[in-house]
Amino acid sequence: MNNADMTRLAAAASRVDFASFVHRCFVTLNPGRPYHPNWHILAIAHHLEEVRLGDIRRLIINVQPQTLKSLMTSVAFPAFLLGHDPTKRIIVASHSTDLATKHHNDFRAIISERWYQDLFPEMRISGKNTESEVVTTRNGYRLAASVDGTLTGRGGNPIIIDDPLNAADALSEKTRERINDLVRISLLSRLDDPQNGAVILVMQRLDDNDPTGALLRSSNDWTVLKLAAIAEREEKIKIGPDQYHVRHVGDVLQAERAPLSVLQKIRAERGADVFAAQYQQAPVPPGGVTIKREWIRRYDFLPPYSFERSSSSPVVQSWDTASTVGSASAFSVCTTWLIREKRYYLLDVLRGQFDYPTLRAKATEYAGRYKPTTILVEDAGVGTALVPELVNAGFSAIGVRPC
Repeated sequence: MNNADMTRLAAAASRVDFASFVHRCFVTLNPGRPYHPNWHILAIAHHLEEVRLGDIRRLIINVQPQTLKSLMTSVAFPAFLLGHDPTKRIIVASHSTDLATKHHNDFRAIISERWYQDLFPEMRISGKNTESEVVTTRNGYRLAASVDGTLTGRGGNPIIIDDPLNAADALSEKTRERINDLVRISLLSRLDDPQNGAVILVMQRLDDNDPTGALLRSSNDWTVLKLAAIAEREEKIKIGPDQYHVRHVGDVLQAERAPLSVLQKIRAERGADVFAAQYQQAPVPPGGVTIKREWIRRYDFLPPYSFERSSSSPVVQSWDTASTVGSASAFSVCTTWLIREKRYYLLDVLRGQFDYPTLRAKATEYAGRYKPTTILVEDAGVGTALVPELVNAGFSAIGVRPC
């Protein structure tokens, strides 16, 4: 195959495969910078393609910063949509006018490229091509706005909401409520077709009551693509038709750009709560993680369950390890939990003062007995050494630092 054939093949792929199109957009906007392909790009691309095809109408994407989330959703996706259908009327809103303008200008740069015009010859711009709006010759458009901007008389489908709340404003409850109201009431009311129109929200989590939290509490219609920086459970994430990426406990999102050592440094510098929200997409709710007495209930009979690893009711073990043995020493404790329909059933408690060889033997014994999906071990003292011992024994173990 000669170079000309390869070029035509790449062009054909970019027209029908959104992930390939994203790659070309990245190269255009970031000349000289390396592109790092990764499974999370395929996951985001697949979910956005399902929006384009009408299979998803409400989509939330929660992922950490610097993962191409804005380039994909606010820049490349509108260009891809209008390339296939120049009649589309797209509204893209961000938390500030400056950010909205930046994304819009990147979009304009893409659609002015010769390779884009060759890919989509029916997509042409009419006389209007400004920093806030581009109109096609087929009366479609991409309209850029801030979340609190004026959209009187304007409608669209889809509506894309990209980072509607910045990290500083997330500290204010009043500001969070105002942005939540703007998203739920003002922006969503701009859908041309409220029943069949599509809405996409892409953001890093910032608070339990950020726009993601508010939308999920108000409706069950949302498809959520939640991409934690470090996997906390076994999960299968769809990256294409009948294609999945399997994440194991402890797997990082993109090791090439942000390995575990970098993520651990970020957690140490920014604090556990910030890391849980912005990187794990699991913000701590108001009141923190303190267990309240009224949450605890008792049970007489366990629901049906199996200790097979493939069971739909996972078993989790948690170890709090002590490092010394003696009458004045702390105890090592292991709790074993069955998770079923958002309820946690305490199956077993092991408590004792163990030297390290005995601790290792007990941990292996109890892991073999209950076959936990995940074993959480305090990442301190002998617990740090226990994690690789359990992993080498064939169990899924991860070190965790208490908040």
